[in-house]
Amino acid sequence: MVHLMRLARAASIADLRALARRRIPRFAFDLVDGGAEDERNLRRNVEAFGEVELTPRYMIDVGAVETGVTVFGRDYALPLGMAPIGMLNAFWPEADVILARLCKRENIPYVASSAASTTLEKLAEAADGNGWFQLYVSGDTDVTESLVSRAEAAGYDVLMVTADVPAAGKRDRDIRNQLSVPFRFTPGVLAQLAAKPVWSLASLRNGTPNVANYADLLSSATSYADVQKTLITPRFTWADLERLRERWKGRLLVKGILHPDDADRCARIGCDGIVVSNHGGRQVAFGPASVEALPAIAEAVKDRLTVLLDSGIRRGSDVIRAKALGADLVLAGRALAFGVGAGGEAGAQRSIDILKLELVRALGQLGTPSYATIDATVLSHR
Repeated sequence: MVHLMRLARAASIADLRALARRRIPRFAFDLVDGGAEDERNLRRNVEAFGEVELTPRYMIDVGAVETGVTVFGRDYALPLGMAPIGMLNAFWPEADVILARLCKRENIPYVASSAASTTLEKLAEAADGNGWFQLYVSGDTDVTESLVSRAEAAGYDVLMVTADVPAAGKRDRDIRNQLSVPFRFTPGVLAQLAAKPVWSLASLRNGTPNVANYADLLSSATSYADVQKTLITPRFTWADLERLRERWKGRLLVKGILHPDDADRCARIGCDGIVVSNHGGRQVAFGPASVEALPAIAEAVKDRLTVLLDSGIRRGSDVIRAKALGADLVLAGRALAFGVGAGGEAGAQRSIDILKLELVRALGQLGTPSYATIDATVLSHR
């Protein structure tokens, strides 16, 4: 009861993050919360949104506000989806399924990570028609083909190919925590577990998390870096993307685009969309925030591609900022994960309720009764 009261008092995603940090051992919290090297890009993703100013217009009827969006021929209740996060069950037990079910309930997209702690088949069932599948292209073509075939059989009709991890990022927090998969129970880890009994008992009931879709391939892995080497390849090229375009009959998205020329090339290959993303600041320690890269990319592809954005979403007003700069829909990862960590299923619901409330109020305050009509005219020209 006390914890539910704390959830009800959480006014922002930052509040949920603080609650999650209190409940989760440091090594598990840092796995999701941390970024590459000095975490400049992680911070910049959030800060850059705050620098995008919008100009309100008044004396407009905003008594009824419409937040729906149509993407790939499907109507969604909000212009927001769950971004893929690997190993999320290490953050909170059964987080994958909790969020997949939340997305179905709220009628928003759920992007299942190929590095999830739950099999893609179970997540397709939990998302029940709202699921998209994110693919890491492996150096082993048989592994990649197996994942694509399984995604087809599970009923996913949107494939999101991640292009922005030719080399695994250097995450200093994970190195300091000596993060391994599966977890090694060192004296330091045991001390953290003793200090977080709710997380520890829940994890004990649900078993040690692993990268479920690659379970047969990871028996020899000793660190999270070893896992990443299995998942990714430094040799993924445009020719490989063209072959995937021919192979996959559904909608094809490319995640991790930060340059207009790369976006243009995706359009010319015949992709259906792109995700402007710097991987949440988790891989590259330099470069632009996603929202900084968005305007030039949106201009380069115009109406040829559906443009999504992830990295840095913390407020409902951020969704509007992204739309004004050219994104059709945004994906949030940490924002929803913090909710799960703060309170399981109830916390996940609280995170989406906060973002939804902020989005509706921001549309009203902006004098725009429909998200679909947001464009560059709402941007401040100061």
